[in-house]
Amino acid sequence: MILIVGATGYLGGIIARRLLQNGEKVRILVRPQSDYAQLVAAGAEAVIGDLKEPESLRSACEGATVVLTTANSAQRGGEDNAETVEMRGNQNLIEAAQAAGVQRFLFVSALGADTSHPVPFLRGKAETEERLRASGMTFTILAPHIFMDVWIPMVVGSAIKEARPAFLMGPGERKHSFIAVDDVAAFAVAALKGETARDTKLVLGGPEAISWRQIIALAEQIVGRPIGLQTPAAGGPLPPLPEVVLGLLQGMEMSDVVVPMGETARAFGVQQTRAEQFLRRMLA
Repeated sequence: MILIVGATGYLGGIIARRLLQNGEKVRILVRPQSDYAQLVAAGAEAVIGDLKEPESLRSACEGATVVLTTANSAQRGGEDNAETVEMRGNQNLIEAAQAAGVQRFLFVSALGADTSHPVPFLRGKAETEERLRASGMTFTILAPHIFMDVWIPMVVGSAIKEARPAFLMGPGERKHSFIAVDDVAAFAVAALKGETARDTKLVLGGPEAISWRQIIALAEQIVGRPIGLQTPAAGGPLPPLPEVVLGLLQGMEMSDVVVPMGETARAFGVQQTRAEQFLRRMLA
């Protein structure tokens, strides 16, 4: 039995459906207000619980051989934040999995996670990695770079829809290995097979390194009109984006982040998505 935490999210949902299609027994941790009917119809067993409620996690982990979590606070708010989810919530889940005798734990972290990082989201991811390594369970950590499916629609898609320039926190010239969520799901499913990803951290990126300016230029070619970009003036208002998003956008302006993926993609049998492919699907 594979317990998936975060199955009602984008990445977790894709992973859950792929595992169900492969004939795996899948249990999903859900909250009462979540929309999980389609996953149950596809064969998943739903259990009610929350990372902030340790008792619910203990019962959810009972009988599971694998725990896989994609849950995060990046696009949430209120009670769901880096402190309650990335830090305490993941600790609760690891402790529950240990107590239930779970054999393997797959954690979706993030590239750049560091225990001294100024962004609490990335600091919490790094703390979870450390706890998982010390847990005694067999583990796999996936550390993907920026998700195309989240960031490109948020930064470029919204600009096209609202007929305004794209908001950035700098010139947008640094190159990054944007990765498609489908590709991360493919790596996660493949990592559960065999011993290749046992007690391993896999750093994941896309098949190319590309800048925001290049992405905007590609989008302009596809839509046939200028989009442009806008950066905050000194002392002026910030773009209307969540604080964690602004922090990560600012971080992207600090350096290029290029992840060589040829060997890893071949080893796990994943055919990766290029930025132009994603843009054409998004703008079709």
